[in-house]
Amino acid sequence: MRKKISASISLFLVLSSSLLFLFPAPSWAQKKDKEQLKADYKASPFYQGSSIGVEIAGIGGYLLGGDIMSSEILLQSNLKNRFLPTLEIGYGKTDVVNDANDMHYKTSAPYFRIGMDYNVFYLKPYLPGYLYVGLRYGMSSFTYDVSGPDMSDPNYGGTTVPFSYSGMKSKASWLEGVVGIKVRIYKGFHMGWAVRYKMRMSIDNHENSVPWYVPGFGKNASSSFNLTYNLIYNLPF
Repeated sequence: MRKKISASISLFLVLSSSLLFLFPAPSWAQKKDKEQLKADYKASPFYQGSSIGVEIAGIGGYLLGGDIMSSEILLQSNLKNRFLPTLEIGYGKTDVVNDANDMHYKTSAPYFRIGMDYNVFYLKPYLPGYLYVGLRYGMSSFTYDVSGPDMSDPNYGGTTVPFSYSGMKSKASWLEGVVGIKVRIYKGFHMGWAVRYKMRMSIDNHENSVPWYVPGFGKNASSSFNLTYNLIYNLPF
């Protein structure tokens, strides 16, 4: 039930952002011809401000009973309303027991991502938001604990071996392809959501265990999808 509630909230956030994005531009901001838009773009300043944001979907899912908590701070600059260099610094944790096999996995660690977004609607600054595509490089260095039921030794019948490992060190790196929308809601305040496709590049495994969850990436797999939802404020400089 909790998973269904989390999915419903995520869908609501996506739809609400999409509807806001469809709001018409103010009457004074009528569409201009293509040549005039290009001329205005060339005359616009190179640096057009920076913004800071916080990701809230991960916290919301955790408070509703999810096994994983993840949140991050977003720092982004706007260059010519077209290129958006981005830094994301976050923290992820989990403390979960798999009901199917009684395996216990625990970890918590920071992570970071760095990359660039591209504003598809850079020639249309009169819109209340924009659609963007982007690329990220992410990395996390973390330790984890894993334990489970005793295991039988295959070489000595009837002998059991404890399965418990603490402080296992690992690190992982990955790439993310991002597609998202950012929408102005009031003056310098914005909201936005993004769909991320994550591709694992590397991870440190151990002889007797592998990480189940990687902070910033999610459940350990070769690839995954993820939805993020940000509240953003444009800084006054």
